[in-house]
Amino acid sequence: MSAERLSESVENYLKTIFLLSERWEGSVGVSALAERLRVSSPSASGMVRKLVDAGLVDHARYAGITLTPAGRASALAVVRRHRLLEMFLVTELDLAWDEVHEEAEELEHAVSDRLLDRIDTRLGHPRFDPHGDPIPARDGTMPVIHARRLPDLRYGEGGTLVRVDDTDPEVLRFLDAHDVRLGDRVDLLARRPFEGPFVVRLRRCREQARPVAGDGGAEHEWGPTLAMALWVGAAEGAGSD
Repeated sequence: MSAERLSESVENYLKTIFLLSERWEGSVGVSALAERLRVSSPSASGMVRKLVDAGLVDHARYAGITLTPAGRASALAVVRRHRLLEMFLVTELDLAWDEVHEEAEELEHAVSDRLLDRIDTRLGHPRFDPHGDPIPARDGTMPVIHARRLPDLRYGEGGTLVRVDDTDPEVLRFLDAHDVRLGDRVDLLARRPFEGPFVVRLRRCREQARPVAGDGGAEHEWGPTLAMALWVGAAEGAGSD
């Protein structure tokens, strides 16, 4: 992956457009972009116009924002830096997974490509970050994740917890406190009436995990915000996104 370094503001916009489209599978609206970046809608609209003029995004009237090939290459370069830095901070500096997002946000604009390659080599070329997000390779390819958000499963379906949204540290701290980790088995059983919590069965599938009630795992009730942050499925192979 070789993309020219842009300003920090432009990099943040391109990365955010990519992340929103990655998680919600589609074009991105100005309001969603502004909310995620915590700026006003007029400010976001103004920057989007600049990105269009620079050939980094497309934005048709009354349609969403999509990255051009040049914009995607630049976005993936930032995402690669961010996710490798998160992995480095967790594995080498022992930071908790709820602490690394903000640190990586600061460092991703400063780390050189040379240092990043050293970090990648030191870590053994990881394919996923601590939250299960795929790490783009230098050529822009990414591991493929076949997963759905927990509320999108049908009752009775389940799979491996392969990814957790990292934008809310409270979600990560809750999972940490309740010993829920990537690799655990999660089955969706039901939902309580009146938009209540989701009832799930959790089976810890890690080595040396602490005992749980019964061979089939323990039942838990998780609220909608937590459930929407969890991705259940399987990760396999490497390919183009």
